[in-house]
Amino acid sequence: MTTLYTMPGTCSLSPNIAVAWLDAPVDIHTMAYGDHKKDAYLAINPKGKVPAVQFDDGDVLTEAAAILAWLGAEHGSEGYARDTDLGRKEAEALSYMTSEVHAAYGGHFGPQNLAETEDGQAEVKRKAYETLAGHYERLNGTLRDNGGEWYLGKRSFADTFLYVLTRWIDQTPLSYGDYPALKSHMARMEADEGVRLALKRQNMDPMG
Repeated sequence: MTTLYTMPGTCSLSPNIAVAWLDAPVDIHTMAYGDHKKDAYLAINPKGKVPAVQFDDGDVLTEAAAILAWLGAEHGSEGYARDTDLGRKEAEALSYMTSEVHAAYGGHFGPQNLAETEDGQAEVKRKAYETLAGHYERLNGTLRDNGGEWYLGKRSFADTFLYVLTRWIDQTPLSYGDYPALKSHMARMEADEGVRLALKRQNMDPMG
């Protein structure tokens, strides 16, 4: 069976939610933290990161945005088609969230990879939070301007990744109070049965 590899606390929660929303025939395999660096998983994904999807024929697909695109094309309705307005906007939003916002967390999760001294690492973190604050202001504004319920005005996979990013605010010096639309979106997502199922499958709890 096609398998999605996940790990608690990671962005693999996004495609996990998508699988739940679509009721897609995909097995969820949640690894303990650290197993992503072990030989068994590295044989599947040499990058040593999640998410990854392994197909019945052994082929492997990595990167959250790519996996979400595949899920929509393979198991979604016409609402997930990339040639619709929502589909095009979803692709744009996911590209931004995964390549810019997620990447900005590099200074938070791995400052030692960007600076050797403690002072240098502290500066890396400060700049990372400064960058993230700008991203969250943009995300909050886009959500608000599109009605506040769903990031693009209608539910899409962009909401699954936005939920992951919003959860991560709690790990930073930033405050949910500065992003009221994101905070409300997180609460709305956590009331969703598919989100709750994905959290349970990934050994995670709702933030609320």
